[in-house]
Amino acid sequence: MVRVSVLGDCLNNICNAERTGKRQEILLSAQAHTRYRSCSPTTDEFEEIDDHRSGKIVIQLNGRINKCGVISPRFNVQLPQIENWVNLLMPARSFGYIILTTSAGIMDHEEARRKHVAGKVGDER
Repeated sequence: MVRVSVLGDCLNNICNAERTGKRQEILLSAQAHTRYRSCSPTTDEFEEIDDHRSGKIVIQLNGRINKCGVISPRFNVQLPQIENWVNLLMPARSFGYIILTTSAGIMDHEEARRKHVAGKVGDER
């Protein structure tokens, strides 16, 4: 079976592990090889385990994730529109992150504003 959204599946696994009270979650590296570098604000740390197959990622959860997910379809966001997306998606002004894929790499909305770049919301490559 083909996965429609690999990033969405990984974020759902993290959210479900938080709800059940787990302190760590093990994900297959094929699902989330480099995607969790963008999720570092919501997790304490992660570790890649090489099992000479597809690999695994162990994420240490800090128990503070309320909700995480993927925005689909993936919208293009211009620099002046970043503030509108933050107001639309976040429950409070200083609460949470929107991950953007930009020409300067994957970053959260605050870093994109500082670097003065725009891109796609929740893009998966």
